[in-house]
Formats: sequence, C-alpha cells, structure tokens
Amino acid sequence: MTDPITCPECQGQKGERLGHLFLACQFCGGLGWVGGEHEPAERGKEPPPDGPPPAWEHKVWSEPYISAQLCCRYCLGARRVTHVDKEAGTMSSASCVCATPP
Repeated sequence: MTDPITCPECQGQKGERLGHLFLACQFCGGLGWVGGEHEPAERGKEPPPDGPPPAWEHKVWSEPYISAQLCCRYCLGARRVTHVDKEAGTMSSASCVCATPP
C-alpha cells in the first residue's frame, strides 16, 4: 500500500466527459487518486465465493414489489422445500417453516 497519489490514467480528473455523460475512470474508480486501500494492485485479492448466495438472501428481496408478491422466501409459496444431495444421489422434501404452526 502506498500514500495517495494522483491517478496516472485520468490525471486526477476522476474520469472523462462525453457530451452529457461522465464516465468514471476505471483505474481509480472515479476518485482521482490511487493508493492506500484504493490501490489498484490490491483489488481482487479476496478469494471468490464458492457459489451464489442462497435464494432467500438474493438482492431481489429488497424490492418491495417482489417481496409483496411471494409470501415466503424459502419455498416461494409452495409450502414445501426440497433438497438435492448430488453426492448421495438423493432428494428429500419437507414442510416449510411457513406451513408449520407456531
């Protein structure tokens, strides 16, 4: 990590203006400087996730229309959940938590 310096790609202008559009510099991310925690060489050091997040943690649930249309994030209204174990070659199904009384 280094001290912040002026971006060598955009010379500190944070990007490029094309008519009404402003395109942020891809090298500095629109900051106009690089270094510290925003060092381009430090990006991408985190290992990628093993796979996509579970369906009930998907970002679509933050949209009010979607969350109002489907009553349960786990079963999507089917009232049953299914699990497939590829290694064992089995599939199991059980009642969802929304279908069981409290």
